[in-house]
Amino acid sequence: MMVTPTLETERLLLRPMTMDDWPDYGALMQSERAQYMGGPMSEQAAWGYFCHDVALWTLMGHGALMIDDRASGKCLGQVGLNHGPLYPEHELGWFLYEGAEGGGVAFEAASAFRDWAFNELGLTTLVSYMDAENTRSRRLAERLGAVLDPDAPRTEPETLVFRHARS
Repeated sequence: MMVTPTLETERLLLRPMTMDDWPDYGALMQSERAQYMGGPMSEQAAWGYFCHDVALWTLMGHGALMIDDRASGKCLGQVGLNHGPLYPEHELGWFLYEGAEGGGVAFEAASAFRDWAFNELGLTTLVSYMDAENTRSRRLAERLGAVLDPDAPRTEPETLVFRHARS
């Protein structure tokens, strides 16, 4: 069984999820901010996503980590690696809570988690699935060096797939 890692960057602590994360996570998933992640969704659906993110560590050897600001201890969002029956490939995903955007937090967290996936799991490629209208995530994927892969498998034909290659 994979032990959920804790990763550190210059400014961030990427740590395992706890029940203390549920209120903010649930509120995000039930809000308009979740529009590109299948939301807004019901509280029950949000809880299912929360449990999914935790369970992946046991089932798949990877999952999600919460993003904390090391200086303040404040949780800023989440970065995660998805795979399994609902994902054709290993997917690198992220979200930030309101007010955490614009400071490079998502880039720093996603870079660290991507590098962990390549180095610790031995993956050679990752993808990021996204809605075509999610311009912020698209710009982040491009900043991370990912390129649009129109031939990648996807569960919905309109979903964009950005491919991250191991450098």
